[in-house]
Amino acid sequence: MEFDLEVDASGLHCPLPLLRLKKAIMAVESGEVVKIIATDPAAHLDIGVYLEQAGHTSLHFYREEQKQIFFIRKK
Repeated sequence: MEFDLEVDASGLHCPLPLLRLKKAIMAVESGEVVKIIATDPAAHLDIGVYLEQAGHTSLHFYREEQKQIFFIRKK
């Protein structure tokens, strides 16, 4: 999947992956896609709630070994 900005939050514990995502979202234009990689097992919960509240779109989410990979389109 194509993306405009990648954030590698591997090895960081919550809330740091979420904070990195928020910073990345502010750096891209509306409609652009951010890819974020997180290893914290709870990252999908925090990111899911944030996306719901902020109105951004989760395009794709999958797990690869201990990584969670998200593709998010900025509203």
